[in-house]
Amino acid sequence: MSEYSIDTKIVHSGERQTPPAGQPVAIPIYTSATYTYPTMAEMDQVFAGEGGDFVYSRYGNPTVAALQDSIGALENGKVSIAFGSGMAAIHGALMACELQVGSVVLASRDLYGASYDLLYKIFAPLGIKSHIADFNDLDSLKSKVEEVRPQVLLTETISNPLLKVCDISAVAEIAHTASARLIVDNTFASPYLCRPLDLGADFSLHSATKYLGGHADSAGGVVVSNEETDRASLTGVMKLVGGVLSVWEAHHILRGVKTLALRLERQCQNARVLAERLAGNERIEQVYYPTLSGDKALTARVLRQPFGGGLVTIRLKKDTREAAYKFMDSLRLCVRGTSLGDVYTMMSHSSTSSHRELSPKKRSELGITDGLVRISAGIENVDDILYDIENALIQ
Repeated sequence: MSEYSIDTKIVHSGERQTPPAGQPVAIPIYTSATYTYPTMAEMDQVFAGEGGDFVYSRYGNPTVAALQDSIGALENGKVSIAFGSGMAAIHGALMACELQVGSVVLASRDLYGASYDLLYKIFAPLGIKSHIADFNDLDSLKSKVEEVRPQVLLTETISNPLLKVCDISAVAEIAHTASARLIVDNTFASPYLCRPLDLGADFSLHSATKYLGGHADSAGGVVVSNEETDRASLTGVMKLVGGVLSVWEAHHILRGVKTLALRLERQCQNARVLAERLAGNERIEQVYYPTLSGDKALTARVLRQPFGGGLVTIRLKKDTREAAYKFMDSLRLCVRGTSLGDVYTMMSHSSTSSHRELSPKKRSELGITDGLVRISAGIENVDDILYDIENALIQ
């Protein structure tokens, strides 16, 4: 650089160093937005998809690729593509199913509220029809599939917020008999508790913001497929729609994944204790937890045993918004928030958060009443969590 002026040296000095001979133990954070090559012929090859290297961050990034490889391995999938959020991941999975005018999506009646919004506010104006069915009633589901002939079925491993476990194997068989594809939102279970692809699903997706990241400091989404042919479609949606995962978010989530098993075991243990203890509380009408209130045999088939997940939902005896607000405002340890899966125990009021956009009538039909509160168990001492909840209930 000695032949250049100080102005030019300021711009270029220190850049484009030869990579170190030693391999980093932890994946580095690659912040470069673009990549250069010794010749235009080599760059042309990469743009043409003939090389496995990187050229532009919207197309791919080494740190993001490391996260994709990690989640793909955990889900036993062949293709894993990261997105900027869980909603972008759901959108990507649906688009990868090649939906077009007249296509039909059959969605579970027990689904995250924003997933409904995506179907009815984004896909419906494009001429894509959506129908709702009870995925826990297999006979009814089979009849509905025969009636509407969907191209895609969309469900959740553990439903939000009533924590119903889906019989993924049976639903996958129903879907495939009708030549439909099955998308499973595996956010509430994570790959540690369930791997939907092993049970016959075509796509497993995550809001990586939740259990995968686990520390309330990053947002992202991942879609995993068991078909190599889905790679081009998923990557195309990511590149063209632009729901790209930030390299910083990818690094945070990948770091969080390293402790997923340790965190989730503690969260599941805490959740079970909470469910068992709160079931006897006189101020609680009902407790929802897969190994207590649900189909225990089904839960054992779908989820890693002996776990039932890290979430508990309660319906207060006074089933009103005022009672729920009073309870949640009285909490001193547990965090009031809209997310889940973090190291902190977190409370969410479903009717004003995750399912806010649904009409009161629709929420009532789904069993999402104003006195319903979802608890995401953290990794704190369970006695401290219980003390906070029980004390808040009597305020």
